[in-house]
Amino acid sequence: MKSRRLILMVFPLVLGMGLIPYVHAQLGDLLKDFKLKDLKESVGSGSGLSNEDIVGGLKEALEVGTKNAVGNVSKLDGYYKNPKIRIPLPGAVQKVKKALMAVGYGAQVDAFELSMNRAAEQAAPQAEAIFWDSIKQMSFTDARKILNGPNNAATMYFKKKTSAQLNKIFKPIVHNTMSEVGVTRQYQDLDEKVRTIPFTESFSFDLDDYVTNKSLDGLFLMLAEEEKAIRQNPAARVTSLLKQVFGSK
Repeated sequence: MKSRRLILMVFPLVLGMGLIPYVHAQLGDLLKDFKLKDLKESVGSGSGLSNEDIVGGLKEALEVGTKNAVGNVSKLDGYYKNPKIRIPLPGAVQKVKKALMAVGYGAQVDAFELSMNRAAEQAAPQAEAIFWDSIKQMSFTDARKILNGPNNAATMYFKKKTSAQLNKIFKPIVHNTMSEVGVTRQYQDLDEKVRTIPFTESFSFDLDDYVTNKSLDGLFLMLAEEEKAIRQNPAARVTSLLKQVFGSK
């Protein structure tokens, strides 16, 4: 209160001295500090958002984030042309890439990498309903921790709670999609060619596991970016509840 009275006393003097441009930023910061303090006290005292608001807001955040993330990765080149989530050649293939290129198999190597990313892009839409079904059981305690946590707190909670189920459901989708877009055939062709190259070993890894894990890693990364945007960028809060919950954090 003393600080508020001081502002009221000083402001007329500022007007008379013509110093408004000089103090405008400082005065704005003071008023902003008061507002943030009041918001924190309100939330901390329990007189702000209700339990239902907090849980509902976080669920909306995850639903909005999931919709955006899935939409981004499932479009053409959503994985392949995004350096953050592009699925690279498996380590075993990387080791013999030069040898394969030396014997004229460079195009097949490139086609194999592209086909893995195409499989991820085509399988990704199937995850949206799984994500949405998974957030219905979020408790108030979990929601409060997430609201006060880091920028990816909701995504990490979501990943911890659903990764095993998502992997189990996602893997057969990836497997079938890989067959449709030619990943399996490309892999088999490369493996067969490697067997004919001296001093190289045939591939020995689970292709389904590799593409599934990379697909989900990329999806969660995009979801984390969406969550961060909702927390930090008011323009990303596309519903009134998101504005209320994340705007008053």
